Amino acid sequence: MRDSLPSSRQGRGLSVAALRLDRATLRRTVETLLVAAAGGLAFQFAGVPAGLISGSILAVAATALLGRDLGVPTGLGRIIVVTVGIALGSVVTPQMLRGIGSYPASIAVLAVSTFAIMGANWIYFRVVHRWDGLTALFGASPGALAQVTVLTTESTADLGAVLIVQTVRVVVLTVALPSGLALFGLAGSVARRIGAGGGSPIELGILVIVSALTAYLLSRLRFPGGWMFGAMLGSATLHGFGLVTHGLPWWVSSAAMLSLGALNGSRFAHINVRQLVSYLGAALGSLIVALAVATASVVLAANLVAVPPADIVLAYSPGAQDTMMVLALALNLDPVYVGAHHLTRFMLVSLAIPVLARFMRGPKS
Repeated sequence: MRDSLPSSRQGRGLSVAALRLDRATLRRTVETLLVAAAGGLAFQFAGVPAGLISGSILAVAATALLGRDLGVPTGLGRIIVVTVGIALGSVVTPQMLRGIGSYPASIAVLAVSTFAIMGANWIYFRVVHRWDGLTALFGASPGALAQVTVLTTESTADLGAVLIVQTVRVVVLTVALPSGLALFGLAGSVARRIGAGGGSPIELGILVIVSALTAYLLSRLRFPGGWMFGAMLGSATLHGFGLVTHGLPWWVSSAAMLSLGALNGSRFAHINVRQLVSYLGAALGSLIVALAVATASVVLAANLVAVPPADIVLAYSPGAQDTMMVLALALNLDPVYVGAHHLTRFMLVSLAIPVLARFMRGPKS
């Protein structure tokens, strides 16, 4: 009987520790979402294009840099990206699907642009900032941050440098692109109503179930960005063939946008201000190099395909694929065209980076 007392106390101790952990996770999640909502709504009411996503990212990133422990649990993150995927697929029409035939030439230019960005930034990091080959390679990658992060941690590359360069690029593009497109009159003149609700509960249930199952299937098959692209595929199929005519309620899609901003902004949670300042020059310099190459590619693609310039700009922007697709939706652009290009870039980078890294492994030079 006495021997059982320590184990009993130990069990209670573990339960209390787990409860405290759960409370800490809940507190961190609620705070992150509240900060994202405050930033997104402030930008939206101020009239900033795509204010929900850009404002939420900026607010969470800034708060994290001030030392707050922000973040979103993995399970909730999956629900968020699936919801965003359903909203993205809800704007697909039969006309959009028929326009896919014009993509090959544009995607071919994108492939060349992707490797040109990688090469130009690799040279920039090596020559200007004297980075070693592996750190320069991972920092030069235009996308596929999750894969690049794993490869960086398994190598001799500087993880802090890579994360800061990649994260700064995503945040700057997300905040600056909507305003830039609006400034030049390239953004949609009327905001598309994301998730125009009004359908029957049965129709909404079919939409959610089919999209969620497709997302789960693609994730099990290890398809790049399977949770979001799977949900988008299921939703787009239902809407593209007229099987479903309504999307999610507007408030659900808007909450998903804010939450996606929280996910992206919380990347700064493990970066301190000193680190950020030390690598900020490299981050902004590499962004300028990437944008210079992307701009030349956009001009070329615009002369090859009959696609609105704003769609091409967003499709060729070296930002995170999920965020760029949401921007397309918020700016009344074509998320299918943008998504096809960012998926292509993701796959190219995911395949190329490990192969290139093999030729550069070794001690830092």
